[in-house]
Amino acid sequence: MRGNFILLFLVTWPMLGGLISYFIGRSSRIARDYFADVVCVVELVVTLYAYKFIGSEFYAPGVCGLGIKFMLDGFRYIYAVIIAFMWAVTTIFSREYLRHHRNRNRYYLYVLMTLGSIMGVFLSADLYTTFMFFEMMSLFSYIMVVQDETKEAQRAAQTYLAIAIIGGLVTLTGLILMYSYVGTLDISALSKLSLQNKAPLYVPGFLVFVGFAAKAAIFPSHIWLPTAHTAAPAPSSALLSGLLTKSGLFGILVLSSGPFMHDKNWGFMLLILAIITMVLGAVLAVFSVNIKRTLACSSMSQLGFILTGIAMQCFLGKENDLAVRGTILYMVGHSLIKLVLFLCAGVVHMNTHQLNLNDIKGFGRGKKVLMFAFLMGGLGLMGAPFWNGYLGKTLVHDAIVEHIHELSHIVRNGAGTLAFMTAGGEKFMFEICEWLFLISGGLTTAYVIKLFVALFIAKPSPKMHQKDEYISRSNAFLLAFSALLLPLIGMMPYSIGDKISILGSAFMNGPEHHHIINYFSSECLEGAIISISIGIAVYFAIIQNYMLEKKADGEIVYVDLWPEKLNIENFLFRPIIGGILPFIGAFFARVLDLITAGPVTLLLSHASRIKFIRLPEDTDFGYYQEEAKGETIGNLLPSSLAYGLMTFAIGLLFVIGFMML
Repeated sequence: MRGNFILLFLVTWPMLGGLISYFIGRSSRIARDYFADVVCVVELVVTLYAYKFIGSEFYAPGVCGLGIKFMLDGFRYIYAVIIAFMWAVTTIFSREYLRHHRNRNRYYLYVLMTLGSIMGVFLSADLYTTFMFFEMMSLFSYIMVVQDETKEAQRAAQTYLAIAIIGGLVTLTGLILMYSYVGTLDISALSKLSLQNKAPLYVPGFLVFVGFAAKAAIFPSHIWLPTAHTAAPAPSSALLSGLLTKSGLFGILVLSSGPFMHDKNWGFMLLILAIITMVLGAVLAVFSVNIKRTLACSSMSQLGFILTGIAMQCFLGKENDLAVRGTILYMVGHSLIKLVLFLCAGVVHMNTHQLNLNDIKGFGRGKKVLMFAFLMGGLGLMGAPFWNGYLGKTLVHDAIVEHIHELSHIVRNGAGTLAFMTAGGEKFMFEICEWLFLISGGLTTAYVIKLFVALFIAKPSPKMHQKDEYISRSNAFLLAFSALLLPLIGMMPYSIGDKISILGSAFMNGPEHHHIINYFSSECLEGAIISISIGIAVYFAIIQNYMLEKKADGEIVYVDLWPEKLNIENFLFRPIIGGILPFIGAFFARVLDLITAGPVTLLLSHASRIKFIRLPEDTDFGYYQEEAKGETIGNLLPSSLAYGLMTFAIGLLFVIGFMML
């Protein structure tokens, strides 16, 4: 091992802390809770201290064959701090939130293991290391989704795990193909590739992209996100939305600023998926009547906004400063905003045990800390000027406008008929994209207003039981402090926002010379004003008129108008995952079974009278019964997938043995 061991500490310390907390919890739950807090606070302190080691690396050769490699640059440092901060806040917050929950020992173990894993993802210096920790993170975070063990949580966790495993297998295939073609998975080396022909790299690149896109909830692999965020405890939802989805974006950024840097074909693919994800997520959020589901669908939409920024990096080429810095600020802004909003939802659920807007109406009346925090998060999410969300959204929008201006220049100059037609068509497409960007931002404003009115203005639900103390002082401080960061960053765009974006731009191969941006010029403010105006119009014209219903007793209720038939998970993914894929697997297993059954039957024919005990039926692997049925090996061979796999292995051993003679 060689290099800076602080990088190794940031990855292994939380994992070790998780194991220690588990054993402490077997003796004292209180001690375990505080020890978990200490683990996260130490992680945050060491991460902040690591600033002086930016540029350092760590390499452990031979680990898992190819070894693991970490490095710390500006972007990795930014997200390491965000990760450590959010984990510390949510872990401390969990002490009160999970007070009456079961399986807390298990929860803290896997939450801390997930912390170490996601640190490994963001500090990884090659895609092999990224993949290893990415898969560990997916498996550990499964427990965060299934924690409550309700039917909804179990179903959501099944979908989450299925998407994670399938995406991981596809990504692994892509990495193998990519390595065979370019001879390296080192992220720095990939960013310096100068290939004459990128065509052979598109297939492996797309396969690698699929797994990362699944974690980033990019359409059509977004299906896990609305259910998983809704089912998970609120602190876990904040981490799933604010950080784990960003690990998927990390992988996409490696591809987009590496082998596919400035590649317009790659950019077109990203842009199409980004627009669909952005618009669909916003529409789903507008229709939702569940506070956590609304925030989950909102995350899907915001990830589409961020992916738009990544796509624009490909189109703007070497002059992609606005897109690069906009992507960084949007990622950081969204992480902090979702921390605040999901913790607000956690406060509501902790007191009411409900998530439906009709059951939690008016809960926030008179609750100043909760109202302040939600308002800060909501204004940040809307992209209101002077809040952090405005910075990233403005830069990404300006990147689209900049490209439209470039295309307009080509059209005006008319450099050849073909160039004129191509640029004209592309310009029209980007003008549509800009309006979809602004409209999606307007829908964001609409559902934020919807949630705020439901929580803080609407008449309380008759089922509501108000409590004098709805949040502990420590958690109230954490919530208020986290919320205060959002306007602080937004009001100091040059001293905070620009420093963050410039520090991280080298990771995306951004230009050395950066634009001087007047964030509050009329051109920059125009986009935000248009989006917010659209949102206000949508709220009063559509939500108020069509999504609210007055009952006979005069109570106003929110109506869920989204057709169940349009649930992609139910009518598409579950049939594929639960029906088609098992059928294909069983078909090939049966073929192997038939191939090996004959030779094994002949070899073991002398044992045809041997009796076998068969245990209760297991529909996944084999068929068993409680009592001996007196069946022979020949009767059993074609009846079990597990037995078929075993006989195939035996047959393979015979073949290998024959070849060695």
